[in-house]
Amino acid sequence: MRAVDTNVLVYAEITSSSQHAAALRHLKELTEGGLPWAIPWPCVYEFLRIVTHPRIFHPPVPMARALADLRRILASPSLVLLSETERHIDLAEKALKDSGAAGNLVHDAHIAALCLEHGVTELLTGDRDFTRFAGLRVLNPF
Repeated sequence: MRAVDTNVLVYAEITSSSQHAAALRHLKELTEGGLPWAIPWPCVYEFLRIVTHPRIFHPPVPMARALADLRRILASPSLVLLSETERHIDLAEKALKDSGAAGNLVHDAHIAALCLEHGVTELLTGDRDFTRFAGLRVLNPF
C-alpha cells in the first residue's frame, strides 16, 4: 500500500506552488483509484497547520476551505487513515533507534512507524528525510 505525506497534500491545495500540478495529479489518481492508499493522521493535522498559517502562505487558506477540501479527500472509498495501535510504541522505538532520528525528525519517525504498522511499503513525499527509515520506500512525485 502507498501512503501520502503532508507535502503532497499541501502542494495539491496551494495552486500557486510549482509542485501543484504533480501533487494534484497523484492525489487524484489515488482518490479516484480502486487500490487502497493511506494518510497518517499526523499528516492531516500538519496539512491544516501549514496551509492555514499566515507566516507560511500569503494569504493563508481559510480554515473552512481547507476543511472542505480535506473532507473531499477523506471521502475517497479506498482511503485508509493510519492511527496508532497497541503495538505502535514498539515500531516507533525501532524507527527512532534504527534511523537515529531525534529532534524535528521524531515527527517523521512517527509517520514512518504508522506506515510500517499498517503495512504501507511506499510513501509519496518530497521529503528525503524519510529515506532513513528501513522498510519504507520513498517515491518523490516532484
